[in-house]
Amino acid sequence: MASGWRSAASENRGVYTTVAQSEETNAKLSSHAQDVENGTLGEENDAGIFNSPISSSFDKIEPTAEELASLPKVSDKLPWGAFLVAIVELCERFAYYGLSGPFQNYMSNKYNDPNGLPGALGLAQSGATALNNFFQFWCYVTPILGAVVADQYLGKYLTIKYFSIVYMVGILILFVTSVPFAIERGAAFPGLITAMVVIGIGTGGIKSNVSPLIAEQVQATKPFIKRLANGKRVIVDPAATVQRIYMIFYMCINVGSISAIATTTLELHVGFWSAYLLPLVMFGVGFFILLKGKDSYVIKPPQGGVIGNCFKALWIAARNRGDLDQARPSLQRGRNLTWDDNFIDELKRALLACKVFLFYPIYWVTYSQMMNNFVSQAGQMQLHGFPNDIFSNIDPITIIIMIPVMDRFIYPFIRTRLHLAFTPTTRIAWGFFIAASAMVYAAVLQSRIYASGPCYDHPMHCDAGKISEGKYKPNEVHVAWQTPAYILIALSEILASVTGLEWAYAKAPENMKSFIMSLFLLTSAGGSAIGILIAPSAKDPNLVWLYAGLAVAAGIAGGVFAWMFRADEDSVPRVVETAEEGIELVSRKSDDET
Repeated sequence: MASGWRSAASENRGVYTTVAQSEETNAKLSSHAQDVENGTLGEENDAGIFNSPISSSFDKIEPTAEELASLPKVSDKLPWGAFLVAIVELCERFAYYGLSGPFQNYMSNKYNDPNGLPGALGLAQSGATALNNFFQFWCYVTPILGAVVADQYLGKYLTIKYFSIVYMVGILILFVTSVPFAIERGAAFPGLITAMVVIGIGTGGIKSNVSPLIAEQVQATKPFIKRLANGKRVIVDPAATVQRIYMIFYMCINVGSISAIATTTLELHVGFWSAYLLPLVMFGVGFFILLKGKDSYVIKPPQGGVIGNCFKALWIAARNRGDLDQARPSLQRGRNLTWDDNFIDELKRALLACKVFLFYPIYWVTYSQMMNNFVSQAGQMQLHGFPNDIFSNIDPITIIIMIPVMDRFIYPFIRTRLHLAFTPTTRIAWGFFIAASAMVYAAVLQSRIYASGPCYDHPMHCDAGKISEGKYKPNEVHVAWQTPAYILIALSEILASVTGLEWAYAKAPENMKSFIMSLFLLTSAGGSAIGILIAPSAKDPNLVWLYAGLAVAAGIAGGVFAWMFRADEDSVPRVVETAEEGIELVSRKSDDET
C-alpha cells in the first residue's frame, strides 16, 4: 500500500541550496547546489540507501499518510547562513540589552546619589519607568517602517545593513552624552532622548527583518523521509526545523542579552560612559560579520507594492461589510487590480496570525516589569555588594540553559514519545499562565518587603532607616528572593515569545514576512503603551496591587486565548493512539484545506 502513496520528490527537499543573491535579483547556485540540480550529488547503493557527502541516507521520498502518523518527526540540519544571521542578532541584542540594562538607574537616580546607587538624571522610579516604557514602545513601533522598506524597496539584507549604521550613530550619541563632563553640564537628558529616538529607528529596521531572514535560510518546504545512521526511518519536518531555528535564534538573543551583567558592573565601578562604549564596540563586530557573511546568505529580492495591495484589498473588504472575498479579481471584473485570487487567500492567512497577536500586549507589559520595576524593587532590598540592576540577567541565563533542554529533550519527547500535538497556540497559552504566576510571586515578595523594617511600606524613605542626609538602609529582605520571578518570566518567554516568532513566520505569506513580523513586534509596543499608562501607580505603597493586577490580567488573557482557540484543530494537544487514527486526522486536515 505504501508504494501507492509514494511520489518521487520533484524538489530537492532537505538539501540546502546556498544562494549568493545580493543586491542583484540574479542568483548563482553554489557548487553543492549545482550538483543537486544536475543530479550528480549522490547515488543509491545496493541497499537502496542514498549516499550523499552532506547527509547519509536520504530516501528523497514524501511520506505516506500512515508514515506521517507513525514515524517520529525531527528537524533538519541548519545551514551555515542561519548561524551567521544568529550571530549578527546576538551582537545586536548584546548592544540593545547592554545599553538598556543601566537605563533605570541612569534615569531614576541622581548623579552622585547619596545612597551609593549609580545615576544621572534623578527622575525617580515612576518617571524612569515611564521613559523606559517609551523607549520600548518606540523600538517596537519602528519595525513597521523597517518592514515597509524591506518588503517594498531594499529587501531584508540591505535594510538591516543601512539601519545598522543608524543604530551605531544612536549608541555613539548616548556614549558621548554620558561622560561625566556631559552629565555635569546638563547634556545627559537631551542626549538620552536623542539617542533613544535614533536607536529606535535603527532597531526597527533590524528587528522586523532579521528573524524572517534567518528562517529563509532553510530551503526545505515539505516533509520527507530520512534514514538515520542506525537504520531508523524518520520524517524531516519543516515545521520542526522552523521551531528549532527560532529556539536557537532566541537562545542567541539571550546570550547577547547577558551583556547587561558587564554593563551594569561597569556602570557601578567605572561609569555610564564605559557601559555604553561596550555595546558600541560589540555592535561594530556584528556589523562586520553581517558584511563579511553576505555570500553565505539566502537573500530574496523585495516584492514591491505588496503592502499597498494589502491596504487596497482591506479597503474593498471594508466597503463590502468586511467580506474580503469581494476583493478577488475574479469578482471585480472591469477593475484593474494588481493582485490575483491567491493573494486574497494569503491575506486571510495573515489576518489569522494577527488574531493571535491581539493578546500579546498583556503578556509584554508583564514581561517588561523585570526591566524597570523589578530593578527598583531590588534597590529596596539588601544587595550585599551587587548592583541592583544585575539580577535581571537571571532571565537570559535561564533561557540559555532551558532552550537546549526544551529543543533536545522536552519537545522531542512530547512529539515522538507522547505523540502530543503541543502546538503553537497551546504553548502560547501556557506562556501567559506562567507569566501570571511570575506576577503573583512578585506581589507576594513586595508584600514581604513592606512587612520588613526598617521602613516597611516606604522603603528607604523613613527616619528609622536614615543613615545620613539622603542615605537610608534598605528593608531587611535578601535580594536573592527575586530569583524565582525571573525564572518564571524566562520560562514564559520560551513558550510565548519564541512561539510568537515561529507563528508570525509560519502564518505570513511569502512576500509579507517582514510586515507580519513587524505586526508581531508591534504588540510589544502595545505592552509598552499600557506600561506608560500604569507607570504613575509604580510607587510605594501601591506596588503589591500593581503586580497583582498584572497577574490577573495575564491569567485572564491566557484563559480567553485558550478558550478562543479550543476548537482550532491545530491548537488542541491530542494523543494519536493508532496509525489508522493518524491517517484519519491527516485526511480530515487535507479535506479542510481543499
